[in-house]
Amino acid sequence: MTVDRDVFQFIREHVRSVWALELLLRLKHDPGRCWSVEDLVGDLRASHSLVTDNLTAFVDAGLVVADDRGGFRYQPAAAVLAKVCDDLEIAYRTKPVTVIRWISAPAERLQSLADAFKFKGRDQ
Repeated sequence: MTVDRDVFQFIREHVRSVWALELLLRLKHDPGRCWSVEDLVGDLRASHSLVTDNLTAFVDAGLVVADDRGGFRYQPAAAVLAKVCDDLEIAYRTKPVTVIRWISAPAERLQSLADAFKFKGRDQ
């Protein structure tokens, strides 16, 4: 249950859409590769603004680094971020509908789901 809670919280904080998830996983799949925005737009068949907005968010979150030539690659700033990204990738592969629901759930439904992970009797 802890893995699901961590993945859920990560999604809530850093993954705005299924496109964002696909972008993150594309970068994660080949962490040694430095991707241009144009390559990612073509590879994901996404808009330039969608890719750049999500790359900016991932850089700010410490998941992706930018190089001086405008390229981007997956490089989590901490081991805990790498672990939750690994868990997210597994969750998306094994239960994609659940992950997509977590991404697309309205904020109030997300809070209800987050509350469901809390242990009864714990102070909040």
